[in-house]
Amino acid sequence: MRIRRIQLASGEICYASERSDGSMEKLSGSVTAGFSATGETVTAQKTLAPVEPTAVMCIGLNYRRHAEEGGQAIPQHPVLFMKTPSTVQNPEDPIILPRRLRSDMVDYECELAVVIGKTCLNVSRDEALNYVLGYTCANDVSARDWQRNGGGGQWCRGKTFATFCPLGPVLVTADEIPDPGQLGIRTILNGRTMQDWNTNDMIFDVATLIEFLSASNILAAGTVILTGTPHGVGFAQNPPLFLQPGDTVSIEIDNIGRLTNPVVEEQH
Repeated sequence: MRIRRIQLASGEICYASERSDGSMEKLSGSVTAGFSATGETVTAQKTLAPVEPTAVMCIGLNYRRHAEEGGQAIPQHPVLFMKTPSTVQNPEDPIILPRRLRSDMVDYECELAVVIGKTCLNVSRDEALNYVLGYTCANDVSARDWQRNGGGGQWCRGKTFATFCPLGPVLVTADEIPDPGQLGIRTILNGRTMQDWNTNDMIFDVATLIEFLSASNILAAGTVILTGTPHGVGFAQNPPLFLQPGDTVSIEIDNIGRLTNPVVEEQH
């Protein structure tokens, strides 16, 4: 099932499933409680991020070629950092370049996002995918200057500015993506393909990440896991290429779709 979180003309926010003819059927329920069909046809005035996360857990350096382009050793364990739920942005809404706490090195990162559907603790790798509700596209927007130089060795400051976690446009349920480790993934910036690779280059696959993140730790239903980005990010270009006002950046993942956001400057 392909699920959208939408706003209707009345202002109501609801979930809806895409039908084969392009229409949408309203769903009852939620990411954490599950969904049921209602039979009611609805029309979206606006598509929202498909999930309001309980937490956003992110994995760095999880593609071999990306680690190589940054001159980093292949990690022995997944590299974990966090974004706050308030960083989430809707499809088509702007990525805002920070100006109050200024960054001139804002980068794109296409990522496969995993949405946990059932609360889990100490899950084995063999059982891990049973806890996945579905998958969506994510852009792990990153202020490289704050990530590398302004955070005291921690990445969170450079990763947690407002709008730095676009998600969407749809949540594709796990039954439609039986192997998340075989998906083409791309970033298109102003019509130019910057990243074009495959999730089979992940160092730690989705099941391994869930096993690791749930070890002695509760992953609540509604947790979003960003699984890392392939090579081709802006800081590794020659010369480096960072997001500018007026840009349009899209994330594409096979079997999921395209997440597009314009880029604007913060007004303060």
